[in-house]
Amino acid sequence: MGPAPRILELFYDVLSPYSWLGFEVLCRYQHLWNIKLQLRPALIAGIMKDSGNQPPAMVPRKGQYMFKEIPLLKQFFQVPLNIPKDFFGESVKKGSVNALRFLTAVSMEQPEMLEKVSRELWMRVWSRDEDISEYQSILAAAVKAGMSTAQAHHFLEKISTQQVKNKLRENTDAACNYGAFGLPTTVAHVDGKTYMLFGSDRLELLAYLLGEKWMGPVPPTLNARL
Repeated sequence: MGPAPRILELFYDVLSPYSWLGFEVLCRYQHLWNIKLQLRPALIAGIMKDSGNQPPAMVPRKGQYMFKEIPLLKQFFQVPLNIPKDFFGESVKKGSVNALRFLTAVSMEQPEMLEKVSRELWMRVWSRDEDISEYQSILAAAVKAGMSTAQAHHFLEKISTQQVKNKLRENTDAACNYGAFGLPTTVAHVDGKTYMLFGSDRLELLAYLLGEKWMGPVPPTLNARL
């Protein structure tokens, strides 16, 4: 038997495009590195408030840079990112609480579906400029991810339960306790030590900490199948 896999906790919000990038890369590497990836939906608004940080759009130059950077990131990461027409108005105003509570409910009862449903919610808002706040929108994403309509309705009913609300709050608080100030935040547990890494551009450093080989955002073994 080889060494036990290292635990990686990925805190993310489907309202965050950078979370999507980090999510996809770690999902690509989870079967190439000796890791166990734990996906933890967390509310970016809560983390921003707790840390005193601001979203990039609230800082004009950061917002301008973000709009120029995303088309390049789309190509580099091979993730179908497209900037929504009114993201910083309508999308941010509606928020992602319902979507994250749905994902939290899924993580509690059917964690094997969490990756696929998360991806479909990102596809809606960050690829096709569609809503992710209304129940029908979340239902559509879940069904597209392969969940039955009955299962999706079951999890939609869980959104308003205190148990699910508490779990999402617990994930968000955990990220804050690790020192998060934005998302994605990756927490690596390596040789009895804990490392918190922010963003989708620290993955080469993560590979170094893990003692694993970094092969770029799209590893060759995966690229051959794309």
